[in-house]
Amino acid sequence: MTSAPDQASLNTLSVGTAGPRVAFLHGLFGQGRNWTQIAKAVSGPDGSDAQCLLVDMPDHGRSPWSQEFSLDAYADAVAATLRAAAPGESWMVVGHSLGGKVSMVLALRHPELVGRLVVVDIAPKGYGSLERFEGYIREMQDLPLAELESRGDAEARFDEPDPGVKAFLLQNLRREGQSWRWQVNLDLIAADAALGVDSRIADWPRDVDALPAYEGPVLWVAGGDSRYIKREDGDRMRRHFPRTRLFTIKGAGHWVHTDAPEIIVTALRRFLHAPR
Repeated sequence: MTSAPDQASLNTLSVGTAGPRVAFLHGLFGQGRNWTQIAKAVSGPDGSDAQCLLVDMPDHGRSPWSQEFSLDAYADAVAATLRAAAPGESWMVVGHSLGGKVSMVLALRHPELVGRLVVVDIAPKGYGSLERFEGYIREMQDLPLAELESRGDAEARFDEPDPGVKAFLLQNLRREGQSWRWQVNLDLIAADAALGVDSRIADWPRDVDALPAYEGPVLWVAGGDSRYIKREDGDRMRRHFPRTRLFTIKGAGHWVHTDAPEIIVTALRRFLHAPR
């Protein structure tokens, strides 16, 4: 049995004061504020074009931890958070990578909450394992938290050559008093990665395959230089989401919104205000 996170207490950050509601779901090792600049641009210069909610998913950011990973439980926790934020209203939900999987499960399990769906560089399928993240996990585990004197000390000791990746991972490091800890549930992610091809984070929940298709409009964004979406994924995507439109951004990798922020903002604004 999965230990579900506290559905009423996911941490959120609001951007914008009026207009349609947009929820942003981040990827593995991320947090809601990774979408801040995109949300500010989508909400407009005076904040009246959209009301955006940046969500820290369970086991990430300042949201509660769970004891066992479950996409269903993540989606249900997000659903409870959206209902609490705006009772009776629907949202455009934007999800990247792991957040994209959660957003798809959310739309299938709670379609009344999702007026529009944007899935960024992920497909509704299993990816085999967390092998591509295992190096990051080891780097985080090897950082001697008890010896750290400052964030600069952490940056100097953190064994990651890519400065962008280093900054992304170290955003999870939080100082409390004189000690440091990871705010992401690193032990849970490491344990899941150790399962190899049985990883729940990399998998796709089989139970949602039996749910009715989501009939709302879907924008499926792919990075042209990313390998996360393949041609053969289209049939499976449209089986669950028949109104899917694929939008490939040339030159962008997996972190599409970082590589091509202006294109993403334009696409989101157009999709948000397009006829349903």
